[in-house]
Amino acid sequence: MSTSAALPFSDHTAPQQPTGPDGRSRRSKRRRRRLLSVLVLSVLVLALVVAIAFFGTRVPTVGQFWRVLTGERVPGLTFQILEDRLPRAVVGLLAGAALGFSGSLFQTMLRNPLASPDVIGITGAASAAAVTGKLVWGTQGWSMTLLAFAGAVGVGVVMFLLSGSGRRTGGRLIVSGIAIAAATGALVDHLLSRTDIRLASDALLWLTGSLSASSWERVTVLGLALLVLLPLGAVGARSLRLLELGDDLATALGTDVRRNRLFVLVVASGLAAAATSITGPIVFVAFLGGLTGRALAGGRPSPTLAALSGAVLVLAAELLGSLAFGDIRMPAGVITGILGAPVLLVLLTRAGSSR
Repeated sequence: MSTSAALPFSDHTAPQQPTGPDGRSRRSKRRRRRLLSVLVLSVLVLALVVAIAFFGTRVPTVGQFWRVLTGERVPGLTFQILEDRLPRAVVGLLAGAALGFSGSLFQTMLRNPLASPDVIGITGAASAAAVTGKLVWGTQGWSMTLLAFAGAVGVGVVMFLLSGSGRRTGGRLIVSGIAIAAATGALVDHLLSRTDIRLASDALLWLTGSLSASSWERVTVLGLALLVLLPLGAVGARSLRLLELGDDLATALGTDVRRNRLFVLVVASGLAAAATSITGPIVFVAFLGGLTGRALAGGRPSPTLAALSGAVLVLAAELLGSLAFGDIRMPAGVITGILGAPVLLVLLTRAGSSR
């Protein structure tokens, strides 16, 4: 079984860069398209943040909303907006951006649209490590983030070795990811069955991928983690451009292919783990964010567009989940799971039919 045969961005040969006036014109069009996409997605992110902060059990007038944002105390609204809705919006933005960026790095590094952290078991490992810390040792904050990071990177290294340092990207990788996800899921189920029912209830809500426990403290933890990881991710994304030429040519140009892939794997796993440790596993955001970013960039990898796409997905899922079902607040992870599963099935079907 080989998924790479059906991939829209499989890189078995070095990409040919167009030259001459026509080539410059095409590159200019691609740049304009990317800039327009960045602008549109940024406006969408801002609009969704405002919408999440505005709508809730009590909807303010525009004047009341502005007074709250400018620091004036409005009874019944100030706490709801500043301590509940706005932290949820900011955490959703940061988590979505981290997951989208991570998905783009994984898909580009492994040259497979299915190779996102939520599909190949990275997010599941981060979840299992975080839940273990939460239920067994009562960890919170940075400790939980570091445990999730260790779990994600550990499984990432295993996947890296199974894929031959990133050279084999087909069915073995996907099946290995499914096996790892099953193993980590079994560990989580075992822990939940043996812990206090109140702790288990909190953990189950977290495992759905929910923003409901967001706070400014969690914004700080996730924001500081991304302040370190996103610049490293940008460095990794630049190194992947050389790898797009093919391993042999990249090596001939002096690139240490194995080291670069390992660096990208650690950073991408860290991004997924940081988001997961705060929100729980919001499934398929890394997968859909990476694909959307590439589509908007005209078929080229774009971690920036993937990050913005991921933020839009999480924020839209949170807004939909909080408004569309009456008094029931549906976790963002449930909404993204409903959206992402059909796309994954389509790609798997295409891969199977191409054999």
